[in-house]
Amino acid sequence: MRVEEAAGFLARSGMLPGLGLIFIVFSGVIAAIAVTGEPRAAIIVAATAIGAYMALNIGANDVANNVGPAVGSRAMTITTALIIAAIFESAGALIAGGDVVGTISKGIIDPAAVSDPNVFILAMMAALMSSAIWINLATFLGAPVSTTHSIVGGVMGAGIAAAGFTSVNWPVLSGIVASWVISPLLGGIIAAAFLAFIKTFIIYREDKIAAARKWVPILIAVMAGAFSAYLAVKGLKKIIHLPSIGVVAVGLAGLIGGYLITKPLIARQSRDMPNRNQSLRELFQLPLIASAALLSFAHGANDVANAIGPLAAIVHVAEVGTVDAKVHIPIWVMLVGGLGISFGLVFFGAKLIRMVGKQITKLNPMRAFCVALSAAITVIVASWLGLPVSSTHIAVGAVFGVGFFREWYTANSSRRANYVARKLELNRQNGNSKGTETPAPTVSQPEPAEASQARESAEIRRRKLVRRQHFMSIVAAWVITVPAATVLSMVLFFALRSMF
Repeated sequence: MRVEEAAGFLARSGMLPGLGLIFIVFSGVIAAIAVTGEPRAAIIVAATAIGAYMALNIGANDVANNVGPAVGSRAMTITTALIIAAIFESAGALIAGGDVVGTISKGIIDPAAVSDPNVFILAMMAALMSSAIWINLATFLGAPVSTTHSIVGGVMGAGIAAAGFTSVNWPVLSGIVASWVISPLLGGIIAAAFLAFIKTFIIYREDKIAAARKWVPILIAVMAGAFSAYLAVKGLKKIIHLPSIGVVAVGLAGLIGGYLITKPLIARQSRDMPNRNQSLRELFQLPLIASAALLSFAHGANDVANAIGPLAAIVHVAEVGTVDAKVHIPIWVMLVGGLGISFGLVFFGAKLIRMVGKQITKLNPMRAFCVALSAAITVIVASWLGLPVSSTHIAVGAVFGVGFFREWYTANSSRRANYVARKLELNRQNGNSKGTETPAPTVSQPEPAEASQARESAEIRRRKLVRRQHFMSIVAAWVITVPAATVLSMVLFFALRSMF
């Protein structure tokens, strides 16, 4: 039985929440074994259960951005996507996940303001719980939200509840708020630019295959270079820390190597291919699968800290009794985060994968390629500029960018209009050459080519290639993520403090 079918059966039978609960309990048992004899063992076990719940929700919501475009373009099935993402998410978390994290997420709260160990532990538990609940709700509603922004809102709310508004580092927070706009716009613009290039130099050419032999290896090389630099910047920080020149060197090596490898492969693959768009889609399928795997690896390495950073801080404070600026992550904590993300993806991730890949706008391999490439390039550019961006906002913004660009291009491109007109005329001539009679044009009955063009123009005016309902609901979810997590965290902190 395929993974998708099994997940569907379990969802219908109500077993998936039970499996998630089993993982949470299992994580608590692991924590109990690891901290036996510690004076605050019960608190660590409770925090571990909350961290496992957070990891499940990250897998259910955030990972869709990495594999959704490839699934939506039919480059791979959702079953294949779930398997690849689960493997590479876990590998990224366990192999390249950061072994040192800040006790106060993103530096938005002054550690001196919550220096009391008991207050700090309650604050981090409230932050984790509020973030997990908000992401769970967003997933249920079908909205891909930033897990980073969720944990930032949770930490801010707990900090405000524990130490007041003066404890918040407002300049850092303002940068995070700016990323709400910067991330999706930058991702959308870059994705649209690459799609414009592909349409201009490959799709709307008389000889598509010849154009593809020239440009597809270059595009794949750009992707190889971008992902090499992306992994150097975001995914391999634990293994090796490279200066900027080193990242550039890695990117150039990936670009050159990607071109030298893919040029003969594309030439061989495109041999005897018919001159049509379906052939172009086949050329982009393998790069899309590779990009999904690499994005998942980097996401596991980078975003696992959203689940286990506060948990590792709680474990450290509970064991040592002091609030420190940086803490090391125990291997069992890393394991809880990595496995939780993978299980959350497999158990609950299909819904958001379909949303990102299929329901916002229609994707094919070329468009999905632009989304994946935009995600890698945007993160690199933002890292160099020091901008706090969200991988979720970038990827979904890139999907929106591709869809809105298609709307504009379909309605306004003279190149496309001329190309379609030539094809319609050629088809009409081929029909005549085979003996097919074409009705004489009359006032009430235009020629077939003219009729097709008229129908297409009317269809272009009528339809929208981006579903506005999804656009508005997702943007609304982005805007309220930090405030919602903040308020919920404050409420939970006061509730926890009244209990302990």
